Amino acid sequence: MSSSFRSSHSSSSLDNSAFHTAEFNDSAFNTSASSRPLAAYGWDDAWAAEFAPYAEQGLVPGRVVRVDRGQCDVVTADGTLRTDTAFVTPHDPMRVICTGDWAAVEPVGDPRFVRTYLPRRTAFVRSTSSNRSEAQILAANVDHAIIAVSLAVELDLGRIERFLALAWESGAQPLVVLTKADLVPDPVGLSYLVQDVETTAPGVQVLPVSATTGEGVEILAAVVAGGTSVLLGQSGAGKSTLANALLGEEVMAVQAAREVDGKGRHTTTTRNLLVLPGGGVLIDTPGLRGVGLYDAESGVGQVFAEIEELAADCRFHDCAHQAEPGCAVLAAIEDGSLAERRLDSYRKLLRENQRIVAKTDARLRAEIRRDWKAKGAEGRANMDAKRGRLR
Repeated sequence: MSSSFRSSHSSSSLDNSAFHTAEFNDSAFNTSASSRPLAAYGWDDAWAAEFAPYAEQGLVPGRVVRVDRGQCDVVTADGTLRTDTAFVTPHDPMRVICTGDWAAVEPVGDPRFVRTYLPRRTAFVRSTSSNRSEAQILAANVDHAIIAVSLAVELDLGRIERFLALAWESGAQPLVVLTKADLVPDPVGLSYLVQDVETTAPGVQVLPVSATTGEGVEILAAVVAGGTSVLLGQSGAGKSTLANALLGEEVMAVQAAREVDGKGRHTTTTRNLLVLPGGGVLIDTPGLRGVGLYDAESGVGQVFAEIEELAADCRFHDCAHQAEPGCAVLAAIEDGSLAERRLDSYRKLLRENQRIVAKTDARLRAEIRRDWKAKGAEGRANMDAKRGRLR
């Protein structure tokens, strides 16, 4: 691999780096939007400045639009290239190149290698389903996370909260899209569903959309026109249909969802980056069966912002909101201003996130073990005292 890189660059690439740099100064680095071929994919002056050192080496900028095993498609000023990813597939799964990355590609060669990629502005990460709880990057440099939720089945608010936690943690702005809104013809009933999700997603726009009738599609297109969006959701949520509606043509294959549970097969099997006709780009993803958190404590806090605000008024700074005196969270449960389901979900996601982090953080594991031992000792002492009283 490295010998191929050296041979291809020693005579035709690095020796002619000034030529290649000048070529890109005339195209991708031109500040005139009309003359920047990559502008439609999100290229801007800030990315150009980041890329400048690689341009001096004669490397070519491009955005990753699809990743396969060992290869990826990169769109450049001269078109889409099929490139080799041997240099950007390290053992650390957090550093593997993914759809949405801005890559530095060799200008010539067969194959042409991606040498590196620019630092990510945002990254959508979840934990894998393996026991090792490794991270999996789903998309990079995303501005909007569109969470597609089907109205063909009963709302799963807990799952929506999971998606929201991952979205907030990524640095992207979440947006919940309630698909198949035409299946809820009663406007009042639809408004109640929207309200339920809005309560679950504070600070997040909730938009009912129907690809069949066109309801909400123009609004959604306007919201995502200014950047990169990733489309997330379970199989059968209508993601591919929604993508086609935004694209204005049948680009993504669509399969019917099962009537019994509203789930479908994975019609999208890879993450693809597509240019939207109204501006912006869309990363369509396969349906996610599992939505595991990965070091998403701040994301969880953002989803349950009202609980975090209440907790600041608790008597004890380390209040667990279980039975402590002066707990503002439990007081809100009592007076009905906070739903108990929200608190249960908050606790569940925090526990899950703590377990994931503990698997990779030795110090946190030790702290958890000490906490378990202390609680166990306290429990045994209380039991012994109780038995003594019984005697």
